[in-house]
Amino acid sequence: MCGIAGWLDYETDFYSKSKEISEISLSLKSRGPDQKGEYIGRGFALIHRRLAIIDIENGRQPMTFSYHGKKYTIVYNGELYNTEEIRQELIYSGFQFLGHSDTEVVLKAYVYWGEKAVTKLNGIFAFGIYEEKEKTLFLCRDRIGVKPLFFASYEKGFIFASEIKAIFAAKAVKPQIDENGLNEIFFLGPARTCGNGVFKNIEELKPGETAFWKNGKLTRKQYFKLRARSHTHSVEETEENVRYLLQDAIKRQLVTDKPMCFFLSGGLDSSIIVKTASDYYKEHGKGKISTYSVEYEDNRKYFQKSLFQPTADFEYIGMMSREADTLHREIILSNKDLAQALKDAVDARDLPGMADVDSSLILFCKKVREDFDVALSGECADELFGGYPWYHNKEILFDDCFPWSKDTSVRRSILKKGLLPKGEEYAKEKYLDTINAVDKLSTDTPLESRMREMFALNFYWFMQCLLDRKDRCSMFNGLEVRVPFCDYRIVEYAFNMPWEIKALNGREKGIVRKAFENILPKEIVWRKKSPYPKTHNPEYMKYVSEMAVNVLDGHSPIAELLDREGVMSIIENPDKIPSPWYGQLMKAPQILAYIAELEMWYQKYKPEILI
Repeated sequence: MCGIAGWLDYETDFYSKSKEISEISLSLKSRGPDQKGEYIGRGFALIHRRLAIIDIENGRQPMTFSYHGKKYTIVYNGELYNTEEIRQELIYSGFQFLGHSDTEVVLKAYVYWGEKAVTKLNGIFAFGIYEEKEKTLFLCRDRIGVKPLFFASYEKGFIFASEIKAIFAAKAVKPQIDENGLNEIFFLGPARTCGNGVFKNIEELKPGETAFWKNGKLTRKQYFKLRARSHTHSVEETEENVRYLLQDAIKRQLVTDKPMCFFLSGGLDSSIIVKTASDYYKEHGKGKISTYSVEYEDNRKYFQKSLFQPTADFEYIGMMSREADTLHREIILSNKDLAQALKDAVDARDLPGMADVDSSLILFCKKVREDFDVALSGECADELFGGYPWYHNKEILFDDCFPWSKDTSVRRSILKKGLLPKGEEYAKEKYLDTINAVDKLSTDTPLESRMREMFALNFYWFMQCLLDRKDRCSMFNGLEVRVPFCDYRIVEYAFNMPWEIKALNGREKGIVRKAFENILPKEIVWRKKSPYPKTHNPEYMKYVSEMAVNVLDGHSPIAELLDREGVMSIIENPDKIPSPWYGQLMKAPQILAYIAELEMWYQKYKPEILI
């Protein structure tokens, strides 16, 4: 994986912008610690930071290729999982290749097929291709939105980058936040509207979207969206197809020229990946795989069961490690480090995020990166196969709101009275925009219709938040993390799967469990879903409470937005939070950490607040 950026401005001499270009490159260094490259010409600059994983010698970027009198240059971030199939098509059409990098394949695919090339790509990616003769730029983001791509237009030019910080490093766009941006932070955060960069004038290419820049005009197209189709397979055929699609996606993602490891939580999803990879390694004489899990100091002492987290992970992790015969290592995090790493989490995401759910991943990936460059992780199965409680609880399922932020009263309680009066309305509009755009069949029952809406809500919101977290927190440490469940073939198949099959036997992810019941230990297959682990230690609550009070006692504009009484009520009555701030895990400690992150974010960017 890598960090990419580009800057177009035909009135600018980019040879005189060496300081700004250097700053852009430096801001992306964590994403690409191995190599850096720049390609500068009249009116344009392309910047690349590389984490070299495949074809280390021949995959350097920016990469240029001339064809029929035109000169194309690419900056690319990602991994292609059908590289060889596309390479063979291009060789058959007369192209030659200098190496075996997927970058070269993507570049030549675009040169040959134009924008239609993107429909052939199976992978996680974001890239820009500049053509010098026509002075055009083509941008693309993968179908699922695993890899980020932000952009901003200004009066004379256009900037794109893997991260928002790189756009601001150009000094052509100023950090500003208006009422809509604050509504994103306070009434939707840590989620954000698809394509919305929260900062004023910062946008993100949506999943499955391309953009074409020419003569100062940007044209955007959606090349992938969730399409409703009839599911014609029996339960048995569906089970077989699910098993094949998952195992094929995992095996395709085992290709690397660098050491690879696997995240193991003891849950169904990571266990499927670990078992499939372990069997593959043994079949090909590659020895044992290495697995990693995360835990917190004294967590077993303070663990509390809940609807969302009914069981602890450690027993199941040990069971699965033995079953797959892995070399396992448990990373134990301290609560003090967890609190201190909140600042790194804000630096990584450029915005307030999922509090210690982010900072723990930062610390975890930092330790993993000491030994490995690439990891596989089990994100997104719950969104695709109905793994969350809100899919199954009828009291939540048909509520006309985001199911992971059902009660917004705690969000309102921390804001100064009268501030952001349209916050709840803003969130409701975003919810309605999403469900009103869902593709459906005329034959869908009310339940199937709602399940399509729930799928879209999870795909375009909850899943995007988790993917952003995984990309930014791992790449902050120069670690590439692949997510096999995000293969677009799996997404398409799951979207059209009838609920009675998806939730086979009335279980969350029932069809996935059935598909692997003879491959994994039954205790793993039928274990109740348990989310990413969080700390239960009261020491962490003490740290974040102090941080939140410091924000209230400070003199920054963030303190002016907050209601002291509302924040102190959370500190003094942490068990009276009506429901999590977001998702399953963000309760009192995480809300306070989010407030601390707000101040860290403000101090980093000093955005002009336009309200």
